[in-house]
Amino acid sequence: MKRALGTAAALVGAGVAIRRLKSRASGSGTEPNRWLVVTVNCPPERLREIPAPLVGLADHVEIRTAPAPGGKGTELAARLRETDATGTLKRLTGDDPRQRVRRALREAKSLVETGEVMKPDAPPTVRDTPGGKLVGLATRRAGGEGRL
Repeated sequence: MKRALGTAAALVGAGVAIRRLKSRASGSGTEPNRWLVVTVNCPPERLREIPAPLVGLADHVEIRTAPAPGGKGTELAARLRETDATGTLKRLTGDDPRQRVRRALREAKSLVETGEVMKPDAPPTVRDTPGGKLVGLATRRAGGEGRL
């Protein structure tokens, strides 16, 4: 009896896991041409001109601004005009055009809010150890990845 209950519980758990994976795979997060948005701490009037980091991408992206909810700044949004098929391999090699849009949005937010593009601090070590190489790789790739 205990064995049957254990097997049933394992099957139910596996079913739930598969269902979650399928729902994530078919969710809106995989839409290749969705808007990427950052909230900039400034009034909408200040973003009438396209920030410098986005100017280089202006031919390839649509850009829009809107007041942020609750009057807490301005939403700066961008998306690619043409959607190329991008996959995990392109993303891992840094060849995904959406990574350039993400990086440009982050840099635009930093430039508008602080007057300069904020860069991560230099690594605290002077020797190039395996751990230091890993941290350096993660730091270089971080601008084009993650949530905005």
